[in-house]
Amino acid sequence: MIQLKQTRLEVEMIGHASTANAPAKAPIVFLHEGLGSVALWRSREGFWPEQVCQATGRAGVVYSRQGYGQSQSVPDVRGLNRLPPDYMHREAWAVLPELLCALHIEQPVLLGHSDGGTIALLHAARHPLSACVVMAPHVMVEEVSLRAIEAAREAYVHGPLRERLSKFHQDVDTAFWQWNDVWLSDGFRSFDIRSVCHDILCPVLAMQGVNDVYGTLRQIEDIAPEHGQITRHALADCGHSPYKDQPQASLRHITEFLADRP
Repeated sequence: MIQLKQTRLEVEMIGHASTANAPAKAPIVFLHEGLGSVALWRSREGFWPEQVCQATGRAGVVYSRQGYGQSQSVPDVRGLNRLPPDYMHREAWAVLPELLCALHIEQPVLLGHSDGGTIALLHAARHPLSACVVMAPHVMVEEVSLRAIEAAREAYVHGPLRERLSKFHQDVDTAFWQWNDVWLSDGFRSFDIRSVCHDILCPVLAMQGVNDVYGTLRQIEDIAPEHGQITRHALADCGHSPYKDQPQASLRHITEFLADRP
């Protein structure tokens, strides 16, 4: 755990020793999806962030945002403390810089999935990074996304989703409703960060599954830095989670992309 000014966050560190002949590279900071946490990066094949760090020869930081995993919960999350439509901006421009400062990390590689990918892009637009890797980010709201989130609400209220998620979050209702409520709110329909992405200067790797029910390929096609470089991969036989649906392909693309980065 790490204590920030206004919240306490679950943090897991992944170490990688440097040598005189191979000095330390910029660490990778992993940013989870809208219902994710530190634990949800794990699968039967192991802890995916650790696999990425081993393959790229980098240290890593994995954390759960407030209200997720074992991080501090949010009281009255469906009332007074309901997430505002700019919640990802706040995470990218206020919370994440504070966390990086507390960990003494400068210019890391950000690797984000879904909401975490959006947060990574927003941070990259304002702060210097070694690189930015995003999987299935959201740069604008699509109807297909809203339909999938409505289906998730149905599965949570009437299906098995709540029980499944309760294994990964100490306060599962906070984790689910803070995400679901804001995405289905009227104020969020105008969410669009494509113009903000014009300001990204660091190299960007964007990946998305062609079968993603939470967004079309426009989500990565419309990321267009005016001066930075971007590499895009549309992954076949892949849904919303490339690191689960196509873990080896995702790992290969990331390793190749980061091979010559600082």
